[in-house]
Amino acid sequence: MGKLGRANAEFVKAKTGFSIGGVSPLAHATSPVTLIDRELQRFDEIWAAAGHPHAVFKLTPAQLVQMTDAPVADVTVLA
Repeated sequence: MGKLGRANAEFVKAKTGFSIGGVSPLAHATSPVTLIDRELQRFDEIWAAAGHPHAVFKLTPAQLVQMTDAPVADVTVLA
């Protein structure tokens, strides 16, 4: 993937169509590279942004995988 860095608000809005704080894992303006952190599998339910900084929706990690068709990967390192 190359070097990663923090995206600014303008970049996020242009690439996803959503404002920072409300970036949904679904329906992006352009197709992103998406990875689902394997650590999410330890939760029965998770919450994702729903396109607005004050809106979320509940789902399971398995539903997130199914909805996004994204691979599950080791993204974080737990201490």
